[in-house]
Amino acid sequence: MSLPDPSPVLNLIDAFRHSKTMFAATALGIFDRLHEKPATAAELAEAVSADSGATERLLDACAALRLVRKEDNIFHNEPVASACLISASPQSMRGYILYSDRVLYPVWGNLADGIREGSPRWKQTFGLEGGIFDAFFRSDEAMHEFLRGMHGFGMLSSPRVVEAFDLSSYRMLVDLGGATGHLAIAACTRYPELRATVFDLPRVAEVARAHAAKSPVNERIGVVEGDFFRDPLPAADLYAVGRIFHDWDDQTVVTLARKIHATLPENGALLVADKLLNEDGVGPLPANMQSLNMLVVTEGKERSLSQFERLLREAGFARVQGKRTGAPLDAVLAVKITV
Repeated sequence: MSLPDPSPVLNLIDAFRHSKTMFAATALGIFDRLHEKPATAAELAEAVSADSGATERLLDACAALRLVRKEDNIFHNEPVASACLISASPQSMRGYILYSDRVLYPVWGNLADGIREGSPRWKQTFGLEGGIFDAFFRSDEAMHEFLRGMHGFGMLSSPRVVEAFDLSSYRMLVDLGGATGHLAIAACTRYPELRATVFDLPRVAEVARAHAAKSPVNERIGVVEGDFFRDPLPAADLYAVGRIFHDWDDQTVVTLARKIHATLPENGALLVADKLLNEDGVGPLPANMQSLNMLVVTEGKERSLSQFERLLREAGFARVQGKRTGAPLDAVLAVKITV
């Protein structure tokens, strides 16, 4: 009897090594240095105060991963590194990569305990009291780093999310927990008659103002400080929640959705940006991985369209549609209709 192909298992054994190679190179500033100018391993090692031989091994591994290329022993960033891994890029995911390295990687080390107990691993991993978002924003540097990383993901997803449905009939969008305002910017860019407000905590609102000011649609974007659980919501005929519902359990989602529904006018809508699971719960793989991520870091999970529909109808919405976008986040639109 012949053995099955062991590649799936072998690939998974190596998978964390691939991630940590990119994480380490990012944390050391390798890609930023190569953005300044191509360099040899010895030059880079000196620049980042690292061992020359070890740095060459790291760079060779990055070349094998197609993040850099090696020509006559001189290393250059590949285009994907220049777009996603350097600090200066508008599409940079560097902040989220550093967060993944310093926060998610150790938290995932306790995944088995999370499965046994069905609860987050934040306190077990770091010994910190309070919610995960308190820890995210424990300092201005940590907050800005996290938001920069989320902005990179938003630049990939938000244009696809706002074009998933025809939103041209709406005139005022409020993005709840809108962070850097990437969805508001994408929506106003797509729909010339739309105005938008980013509604987020005071410290985050400062970041949103800075990003909105740089946008070509800045005159149509405002920023309001507040907590969407505690404070009245700014008036709108379209609300958006991006990567918000997956942080919370079902009852909390229904509570927030009811608040949104009560504030909306007739025919107003709620746009949800999250990963959609298949109806049987198996796949797409990024949604399964994110759902496990939510297990170890929050009270939430990823959901299928039918699960979203059940929660949103319980909150009062009469029509719920979903679409896959081909981007890291999918789109769900719930409309308030009196029936």
